[in-house]
Amino acid sequence: MEQLTDLKAILHSKRANIYYLEKCRVMQKDGRVLYLTEAKEEKQYWNIPIANTTVILLGTGTSITQAAVRMLASAGVLIGFSGGGGTPLLMGNEVEWLTPQSEYRPTEYIQGWLSFWFDEQKRLEAAKQFQQLRLDYLRRTWAKDKDLKTEGFNIEDDDITRALAGFAAKIEHANNVTELLLTEAQLTKNLYKAAISRTQQKDFIRNAESVDDANVFLNHGNYLAYGLAATTLWVLGIPHGFAVMHGKTRRGALVFDVADLVKDALILPWAFICAKEKATEQEFRQQCLQNFTQHKALDFMFDTVKDISLRGNKP
Repeated sequence: MEQLTDLKAILHSKRANIYYLEKCRVMQKDGRVLYLTEAKEEKQYWNIPIANTTVILLGTGTSITQAAVRMLASAGVLIGFSGGGGTPLLMGNEVEWLTPQSEYRPTEYIQGWLSFWFDEQKRLEAAKQFQQLRLDYLRRTWAKDKDLKTEGFNIEDDDITRALAGFAAKIEHANNVTELLLTEAQLTKNLYKAAISRTQQKDFIRNAESVDDANVFLNHGNYLAYGLAATTLWVLGIPHGFAVMHGKTRRGALVFDVADLVKDALILPWAFICAKEKATEQEFRQQCLQNFTQHKALDFMFDTVKDISLRGNKP
């Protein structure tokens, strides 16, 4: 037990690493988790610092040993299987997750969540809180991000001000989740227009199956956000099925609810910027991970889910 406690010394919300691996073998060796790549003349081993890792995405051409999975599970690392570049092979909106099977997690958050979840009106109120916090986070992030301002994404610009105008009121006055989803879709559509005008991606149409750079980067970045969201929910002990926005029958729907907190703020603009600059997927991924760390995305997810859960316990 002492070894497992030592591995979990770093809180998940403070962990720095998300790995996407492809064309390699993940294994346990000498008490460490490594991934092996085969160069032309020799094999190379690279260490994965599991105590400081939240998510590992395994892409094409990967394999993993049982011993490695056991060590990753003991450290509370979430493992996801995906297609090339972090995007799915066949489905546009699903990724398969392996969650560590320890049930020694907090009980207060799932109990608080369930205290309101079965009440449709309270569930709607929680969905509205998610959307308001998402809007607030976008405003804060864009207001202080110097790199975004350099690329022309200034929160005080007229078109961005218009893109965000009135949405706080629309969120508050939504009568049901369907109206809330329509409001959310319109907000993202407005932000697409703002991004297109700054990056000259005039032929862009959002389609998860398209192979143009902007769509590929959006898919890739979204899957990184899904990894953060799934980690948040696993650590807090809340099953992915108790969604407030994306529908009670959609697999893993709460993951999408939580990921939406940061996608528009951190993924959307950089997908278009990197597409304009002809960046590689690795360069785009590094930009996303830098954004997550700089703007404390995982902390924000944890704080939001914990706050909404604990509100459910209050009269």
